[in-house]
Amino acid sequence: MQQLIINLISGLAGGNAAGGLLKKLSMGPVLNSIVGLVGGWLGGSGLSALTNAAASTDSGNLLSSILGGAGGGAVLTAIVGFIKNKMA
Repeated sequence: MQQLIINLISGLAGGNAAGGLLKKLSMGPVLNSIVGLVGGWLGGSGLSALTNAAASTDSGNLLSSILGGAGGGAVLTAIVGFIKNKMA
């Protein structure tokens, strides 16, 4: 449960960071946050599954959760923002 919360918070931060840095792909703070949460869940869960055997320490698991969540949130926010812009 702790890992999921870390993934979601990291995804939220990653989504908003991507929206702040990539102004043309930003969908506003609410949508950036929602997409970031979903991306954090997907990215964090996926990276944790891939690195679970390699990261045998608690700090390794924590770091993979944070990086996976933030990266997943940022990437999914950029992808959804790009698609939204192309459809507009």
